[in-house]
Amino acid sequence: MSIPDDRKYSDSHEWYKVDGNVVTMGITAFAADELTDITYVELPQVGAEHQGGAAIGEIESVKATSDLICAISGKITAVNDGLVDHPELINDDPLEKGWMVRIEASDLSPLDGLLNAAAYQELTT
Repeated sequence: MSIPDDRKYSDSHEWYKVDGNVVTMGITAFAADELTDITYVELPQVGAEHQGGAAIGEIESVKATSDLICAISGKITAVNDGLVDHPELINDDPLEKGWMVRIEASDLSPLDGLLNAAAYQELTT
């Protein structure tokens, strides 16, 4: 399993890729594999404000339903609308085409406490 070192990872298996003060978020390949076939994704509305540490959406699979927990606070600037009709993109390419939301962060410091690629690799092996 490839774990890119250009992002941070939570122990609840979300990834965060930073570009200035905009953060793209999705779930890891490990999480996608554990969930098996993803059948539905619920994402927030563009423009919504999000409070870090709270659920930002939901993922359903044939195996389980899981909350998406986002570590950072900010304004939702984009959602991956393609996941509504094709949630399987998360299984196929969770680290690129399966991204979920982009957030204009009000504070990036919560990402400092997350895992780097090596630490996330240790967590999942």
